[in-house]
Amino acid sequence: MEQTNQNFLATEGLGRLMGRYAIPCIVSLLMAALYNIVDQIFIANADYLGSYGNAANTVVYPLTVIALAIAVMIGDGCCAFSSLSMGKGSKEDACCSMGNSVILTIVSSVVLMAIYLIFDERIIAMFGGTVNVETFNYSKEYFFWITLGIPFYMFGQAINPLIRADGNPRFAMISTVAGAIINIILDPIFIFCFKWGMMGAAVATVIGQIATALLAMWYLFNTKIVKLSKKDFKLETKIVRKTLVLGVCSFLSQISLVAAMAAINNMIRKYGALDVVFGQPQYAQIPMAVVGIVMKVFQIVISIVVGMAAGCIPIVGFNMGAKLNDRVKSLFTRLLVYEALVGAAAFVVVEFFPMQLIGIFGAANESVYYTNFAVKAFRIYLCMIIFACVNKAAFIFLQAMGKAVASTMLSMVREIVFGVGFALILPRFWGLDGVLWSMPVSDVLTLVISAIVIASAYKKLS
Repeated sequence: MEQTNQNFLATEGLGRLMGRYAIPCIVSLLMAALYNIVDQIFIANADYLGSYGNAANTVVYPLTVIALAIAVMIGDGCCAFSSLSMGKGSKEDACCSMGNSVILTIVSSVVLMAIYLIFDERIIAMFGGTVNVETFNYSKEYFFWITLGIPFYMFGQAINPLIRADGNPRFAMISTVAGAIINIILDPIFIFCFKWGMMGAAVATVIGQIATALLAMWYLFNTKIVKLSKKDFKLETKIVRKTLVLGVCSFLSQISLVAAMAAINNMIRKYGALDVVFGQPQYAQIPMAVVGIVMKVFQIVISIVVGMAAGCIPIVGFNMGAKLNDRVKSLFTRLLVYEALVGAAAFVVVEFFPMQLIGIFGAANESVYYTNFAVKAFRIYLCMIIFACVNKAAFIFLQAMGKAVASTMLSMVREIVFGVGFALILPRFWGLDGVLWSMPVSDVLTLVISAIVIASAYKKLS
């Protein structure tokens, strides 16, 4: 079998390779995260929407993450499988995986959109949207328009890793950046000029997603290394299974986040109603709006962390396939150090500048109760963000090494056992504060387990 022209992944300096692949991936994920974050910033600063619109955005956000979870399972799984295949010299399997992934993405996105449209009110209620009437109505309006864009959103996000696997991380970045810029331009026009409210924010987002999807589709017809043919789009059970197994960690890391957010939103609704201040109808939406903002800031940090790790997937996969374990080990060490530094920088920002952060999200239009709770939420919820960054890097790197079981188990323990478990248990003792402490407690315990798994991985690589 003729070797692919990706041999530079086995010879070029690791620092240069990380910069070449990780930076575009970081930018791509940051731009993807900005879709929802930018919506929330403009919604928060529209005085006719305020914290009600913010709370509605928080309710709908996990539902977009479900779509993202399916997309990255297909895309990241294909990226890992294709890189491993090309490292072994099996270009046909890489082509088949990419073609099959395109079909899986299209079918799954249409099915998910249909489910959302049919069961919209029940789904919104499941994620805490019934905290008050205003929040529910805003959630329903925003959710409807976002749902119409689900196929475009999923297609763009799933094809993005395929473009990276094809050796063109720069185009993957450009396609995502283009959509995000369109969203940023249209949001203020639709929200402040046209006064379209939640619909305006959602429509701006969907138009940006359509642009990203169209660019991704264009690239499929102009690939750089992997040339797709008609037969590659015929589903092959064996290839699909291997692709999805390698992507299941990405899926679980996202979908388990949805479970955690559902638990947190419902605990906020339940224990906020028992609070002296937030039990009052005019303040009931504040805790949900604030926690949503904290999660969005965390999402920015995690986008950098995941982008750095996901950008290494083609490098790790090729070198694992070529049995160059020393390079894989060195790359793992570099990644863990860099991720810890990102976490340290984020820690300084959230602990010492929470007022500046909430100011971006329209705090000037809100009551003192909003401000005080926001400061406390940032300082408690994200106090162990360094550990969160290291944990996430370990999950993705293990996935890239082909250790899907270890990666999946770690992700499940963090998000489901700890993330959901502590979100349900701690509020019973400490009310709303218990919801905030569920995050750092989960990250500390997960790091203990991650350290054991990382040590084992190092030993095997040696």
